Amino acid sequence: MASAYLTRTVTASTATSYTVSFWVKINDVGNTSSPYFWSIGSSAGNGLYYDSDNKIKFFKQSTTEYLTIYDGALRDPSGWTHVVWSVNAGTGTAYVNGVTGNSHSSIPALNDNTGTKINIHSYVTGAYNTLDCCMAHFHFIDGTAYNADTFGESDSVSGTWKPKTSPSVTYGSNGFFLKFENSGAMGTDSSGNSNTFTVSGTLTQNVDTPSNNFATFNALNNNSTLTNGNLTATTDSAQKFGSSSTLGVSSGKFYWEMKVNATYLYTGVDYDPAEALRNNDPIRSHGWCYNADGSVYNNGSGSSFGNTFTTNDIIGVALDATNSKLYFSKNGTWQNSGDPTSGATGTGAVSITANETYFAVMGDGGSSVSSGASANFGQGYFGTTAVASAGTAPSEGGIFEFDCPNGYQALCTKGINSF
Repeated sequence: MASAYLTRTVTASTATSYTVSFWVKINDVGNTSSPYFWSIGSSAGNGLYYDSDNKIKFFKQSTTEYLTIYDGALRDPSGWTHVVWSVNAGTGTAYVNGVTGNSHSSIPALNDNTGTKINIHSYVTGAYNTLDCCMAHFHFIDGTAYNADTFGESDSVSGTWKPKTSPSVTYGSNGFFLKFENSGAMGTDSSGNSNTFTVSGTLTQNVDTPSNNFATFNALNNNSTLTNGNLTATTDSAQKFGSSSTLGVSSGKFYWEMKVNATYLYTGVDYDPAEALRNNDPIRSHGWCYNADGSVYNNGSGSSFGNTFTTNDIIGVALDATNSKLYFSKNGTWQNSGDPTSGATGTGAVSITANETYFAVMGDGGSSVSSGASANFGQGYFGTTAVASAGTAPSEGGIFEFDCPNGYQALCTKGINSF
């Protein structure tokens, strides 16, 4: 979601108890415009928003109060966060990833200020104060306060907080459950109430979910401009900078794609992702990258490898971390006669250092020019454009333009955990 939002007119309610529950992956960490996750009202209203201090707050319109509902700052662009705002007879209590936050009294009833509209991902007045983020499992309960464990639970193995996909709740007349699972009707209500929302703008459906978290470019280790859910990176024309992925791997086999948005791109892997932040050839001794001139570079020097590439070409990257081999394709054709399924033999592969944790990287290989790419780590999109004709998919989830090599996975949590 960027400037898009969802809205619907609601039936007047005097309920002083209600619950808002949703999962969010915040791409735009540090947003200073106080974007809203949820709001209710007409020309003004109440709602939950992400403040410039990276904290979640409740705006109480009647007294113009900005109530911090959880003291922790949300600064992680790599993972999903579960937020619950549970209001019981006018007292609101927050939960973040199952942890109890702050409570506040005198929270207005749902019809405060004669509110007649609920907006998701914006304030009630429309398309401003929005956040570049992903959202999932959005529940609203009219008339009942539920705790966090109604909607989530700790994983028995990892201990991480995970969603309950079918919670047992009574939604009430205005209640709804947005799964965002119908790409042609993203506002469809799955609660049984048929409280469907109208979509304003363009929402991009994403297979990235709290149950299977996919890599993006890392906003905390980045010297590029990131957009489209941190999946499009554009470099500064004045300096050779780049970006690295949020997820890294030290074993297993993984595939991803980069669509070239501007010339002089390089893309590959690095086990020191901080190199992407350095000016003047950031791919040094710890990285191997396929460059637009057809060479593979390591430690500042290049060797002939494959075809040149340019804008709109799609570069496939196959990382066999188990055998310390790296392969590149251009528009579905493996370069240097590579065979990513050749294992330890490494037919057509680039040999990389063993026993390191590798991250996907991209950057600017030219001088005084801007470069860029849109990554598809399995989300099924380049920017906001869906893949044209999906190839063979990996077993643990992911949608790619070209065939994912046999035995490889997308760079996502299920894929990583499969090895």
